[in-house]
Amino acid sequence: MTVKGKAWLVAGAACVGVWLVQNGSRTVTPPIPSAAQAFAAGPGFHTDAAADPMPASPPVRLRIPEIGVDAPVTRLGLAKDGSLDVPPAENGDAAGWYKDGTTPGAKGTSIVAGHVDNARGPAVFYSLGTLKKGQRIEVTRRDGRTAVFTVDAVEVYDNDDFPDRKVYGKKDRAELRVITCGGGFSEKTGYQGNVVTYAHLIGVR
Repeated sequence: MTVKGKAWLVAGAACVGVWLVQNGSRTVTPPIPSAAQAFAAGPGFHTDAAADPMPASPPVRLRIPEIGVDAPVTRLGLAKDGSLDVPPAENGDAAGWYKDGTTPGAKGTSIVAGHVDNARGPAVFYSLGTLKKGQRIEVTRRDGRTAVFTVDAVEVYDNDDFPDRKVYGKKDRAELRVITCGGGFSEKTGYQGNVVTYAHLIGVR
């Protein structure tokens, strides 16, 4: 995969943070994952049990019940600089799947990204930082089947310390990454990092 993590951060920051600037308040910044949800904190509710990978099929909808996400999934490509594109800023309720990568539920690492906010307020992944290990992410696919993932960890990274290989690297089982902007916020440059949720396939419906 040629997705550039740091470049994605820059591209995303250009489309978010407007709401915070308009409100002039730092108290409404999105939640940041607690240290207890990081890999370094230990397994928590994490399980190594995994379902067999599914045949490839594009995603059409993503649900994260614990944070009220029930979103259509659009397709994302790469920008000219190799960065992951983002959904249109005005379409804050949609998640975007990297269309040239692994489909959710298939063997490998599938990438989904979305806005944390836009000019109207909180967007699809505003509450991503509140997810906890063991909670579920469900992805309905074009073939009518739903891939069920369990959260392994939720981490936040600064722009200059984004672990591309860890986030985007190939895996031997079916894994999912859900990414949005987060971390510190600057009125001049936008969000200073990304929130990344790591999950793996545990069931199929």
